[in-house]
Amino acid sequence: MARIGANTIAEAAAATATTLSTGNAIINGDMAINQRGNMTGGTNSVSDLANNDTEFCLDRWKIFSDTNDVIDVSQDTTVPSNAGLHSMKLDVETANKKFGVAQAIESFDCQDLIGNEVTLSFQAKVSDASKLDNVKCAIIAWSSTADDLTDDMIAAWGTEDTNPTLASNYTYENTPANLSVTTSFAKYSVTATVDTSSAANIVVFIWSDVTDTTAGHFLFITDVQLEKGDEATAFVREKRHVQQMNCERFYQIFEYNAEMVTVAGDNSTAQAFGNIPLGMGMRTTPTFTEVGTYAFADGANSNSSDPTITIQSSARQDATVTLVKYCTMKWDYDNDRTKGAGYVHVSSGTRGNMQYLAEIW
Repeated sequence: MARIGANTIAEAAAATATTLSTGNAIINGDMAINQRGNMTGGTNSVSDLANNDTEFCLDRWKIFSDTNDVIDVSQDTTVPSNAGLHSMKLDVETANKKFGVAQAIESFDCQDLIGNEVTLSFQAKVSDASKLDNVKCAIIAWSSTADDLTDDMIAAWGTEDTNPTLASNYTYENTPANLSVTTSFAKYSVTATVDTSSAANIVVFIWSDVTDTTAGHFLFITDVQLEKGDEATAFVREKRHVQQMNCERFYQIFEYNAEMVTVAGDNSTAQAFGNIPLGMGMRTTPTFTEVGTYAFADGANSNSSDPTITIQSSARQDATVTLVKYCTMKWDYDNDRTKGAGYVHVSSGTRGNMQYLAEIW
């Protein structure tokens, strides 16, 4: 029987130590989850939604642009060989404007990164390098209240090849430079020490620093990874259901065009209450947005009024991680319902959805 000595194990460990990732702090780095993209009839393009500055696009990713409608963002199948299934496509809509995307990492997941050397890596390519010839990336520290980042990270975009001026409490940890992205996928990386005093969150930012662009040109990004250490290791690809749960900690959407939720009872003041489960949970009590027009039905009759819906309370399973498992909702109507009766919240027109948001900026 062959035996493996201690020296052999030690040598093997030393040989592979520089190739093993310490974990990826980025959620949805391979652009697999796109909940918001299914909000308009099941399409995958957020160009059907608001593609404005500081709007979210693919899960956990946020658009930054020098005015609104600079880019359309979509989940795409253009990917590197031997990689995942998706990339993010940034399609220039308004020429001669800078643009990019960023992700802010929850403070809880930054603790072993802050104060240490970290490496940001990703795969990228452009459709035409004659104009999209200056793509940059940055590791940025947020040094104010944890998980309460200023909505707009950019104070001024500046001229071409001048790094944007960041808003207060944001600090570049590296010196961004032109990565010379080409029309073929390649892996790019930067390393920096997150040493800003009182840093609470880390942001990764990838952008085009060009002010001479052409509409219809594309920037593709995928396999974004932020890890501890000075080396860009192999991308850590999470299982799809794990990525979905991680994304739903910050955003959940219930899309429907028929019955949505049964409400447990009513009272004489035209109010009704019901509990909405939030899957594996959200990081804090979410804000609520409803798209569409809805009514209240009792099985035989419907109410034409569109109710005002508010979150009344949330249940926390663990005070340490603030995992919100469900919300108690209140429906306010313009006329009374039968006290003690059960009703169903239904769409009274076009397809709609209910969205729950717990993003950190």
